[in-house]
Amino acid sequence: MHMRLTAILAIILLSGLAIGNEGGARTDLDAKDLARVRAVTAPTTQFDHAENFEQSQGGGATVKKRVNQDSFSFSSANLSFEQEETFKLGNALFRKLWVSSPASTEASDGLGPLFNARGCQNCHLKDGRGHTPSGSGLDSGVSMFLRLSVPAKTEAEKALLASKAQTVIPEPTYGGQLQDFGVPGLKGEGQMVISYADLPVTLGDGTVVTLREPTYSVAGLAYGPMAEDVMLSPRVAPQMIGLGLLEQVPTEDILAHVDIDDADGDGISGKPNMVRDPETGAVALGRFGWKAGQATIKAQSAGAFAGDIGISTPLEMTPHGDCTAAEVDCMAAPTGVQARLGDSEAPDPVLELVTFYSQNLGVPQRRNVDDPQVLRGKQAFYEAQCTACHTPKFVTSRSGVTKALQFQLIWPYTDLLLHDMGEGLADNRPEGDADGYEWRTAPLWGIGLTETVSGHTQFLHDGRARNLTEAILWHGGEAQAARDRFAQMPKATRDDLLAFLGSL
Repeated sequence: MHMRLTAILAIILLSGLAIGNEGGARTDLDAKDLARVRAVTAPTTQFDHAENFEQSQGGGATVKKRVNQDSFSFSSANLSFEQEETFKLGNALFRKLWVSSPASTEASDGLGPLFNARGCQNCHLKDGRGHTPSGSGLDSGVSMFLRLSVPAKTEAEKALLASKAQTVIPEPTYGGQLQDFGVPGLKGEGQMVISYADLPVTLGDGTVVTLREPTYSVAGLAYGPMAEDVMLSPRVAPQMIGLGLLEQVPTEDILAHVDIDDADGDGISGKPNMVRDPETGAVALGRFGWKAGQATIKAQSAGAFAGDIGISTPLEMTPHGDCTAAEVDCMAAPTGVQARLGDSEAPDPVLELVTFYSQNLGVPQRRNVDDPQVLRGKQAFYEAQCTACHTPKFVTSRSGVTKALQFQLIWPYTDLLLHDMGEGLADNRPEGDADGYEWRTAPLWGIGLTETVSGHTQFLHDGRARNLTEAILWHGGEAQAARDRFAQMPKATRDDLLAFLGSL
């Protein structure tokens, strides 16, 4: 399974976290409430009708507005009036376009000097999924980029990874990701190049589906060659809905699904990515990012500010963004740090507001939950054992930081754990405890509205899948058996399962 078992178990034990099929005891619930939670989150065995509250997949935070292109951009439905104001302020900052320094708009300068986008909304278009480069238009490649790293070679580099001070060793010249734009007078680092090969797959009923198999490289390097052993990992921006609810899923309930040695023999392991929280310094469960490389939304936001836009925050004090010492002109460029505003380009109020906005984007209400085809598709999804990784339900903690997100029954269809997805989806680039074959299970809520919100149906970490059928057929490793069950279904059953996914 490509796992470093001893290291993972040691970290979990040293962190004082429970692990195993039973998980730890939730400290936020009394015995009565714990029994209720266990009952309501148990997998269903009835598929002739929708489950109670299934339509409200984000619990009380579920958005019940008309479905349209803005469906991912509404606030959680149960925010207070005062919280709604905070949300709107965060939205304004999320949509804000940063400019290079020096600028007359002092509160907006600090962009770059190297960057992938000028604002959060440029990558997370309409708060939805990013897409592969279209080759035309202002956002042709903005919502997708390449992560870069190299294997640890020195004892010091190995110590950084072992202590979790870092999850990767950046490429020596180009840093942690390829930035294709630079401020005026500074060249971007280079351009991501994607080539596709057709990969035909024959299903059990003779239907042929053509997958597109990508190969990645870099052209036009502006600052010299990359390391020969550089590891490239393409990433599209993920959708933003329901992040605060995922943050409030108790760690104990997530770790209850860990089965590193596959003790139950179902072929599914699931592994946590234990990372260091830059705010507290403690080792915590990673939940966010394609490989669960960040423990909190705040840390994820700070990382995006630094890496994608080149903006420093109190958690990422890097006013020159991802520039390296080898990029001399970049390191010599002026920064946007304003002494009267603080030590970073986006001080605490900015980071806090963007974090609050990201935590409180509501999950749209399910559609057609009682439709017979959707119910048949749900049954097919369960019988194919897709729920072994795409855990349907959780109840969030009673002790969450935002009352609106506390003690909510949610339906994200993810276990938030790492799984070996096989050779086909491997990026061969470790990140923390995640090896080059492993990815965090992506939440499925909102997946049926991707085309409505984002204008496309591209899925997986690099958008290679052009529809949900292709996305399923790319599954391998621990998901190979479930993928094969889907491939052997009659067309009518496959259509039912896709209708179910479309209702999420």
